[in-house]
Amino acid sequence: MDEAAFETLAARTLEALASAIEDAGTDLEVELQGGVLTVELADGRQFVVNKHAANRQIWLSSPVSGAGHYAPDRATGRWRDTRNGGDLSARLAEELTALTGTSVALP
Repeated sequence: MDEAAFETLAARTLEALASAIEDAGTDLEVELQGGVLTVELADGRQFVVNKHAANRQIWLSSPVSGAGHYAPDRATGRWRDTRNGGDLSARLAEELTALTGTSVALP
């Protein structure tokens, strides 16, 4: 995947995640700026999701499960963990739901 295609895909993914989290009806602070999505909980803990162009990945920093690196899966269109194949949206949704007590569904 070339850099332009990665940038487009990553930007769309981050925008979709930000929008879905905002629409979930939680009291999370959501900010998307410069390719970095920050989701802050009421207690100050943060999730950070950012694009990493050099590796063509999206990286997740989670206060629950730590760091994860996700690469695009061309067959499914999903972002898959480079270590265990897990899905970025599923992991983030599960952790946000557990921490907020509100169901968070992500694309």
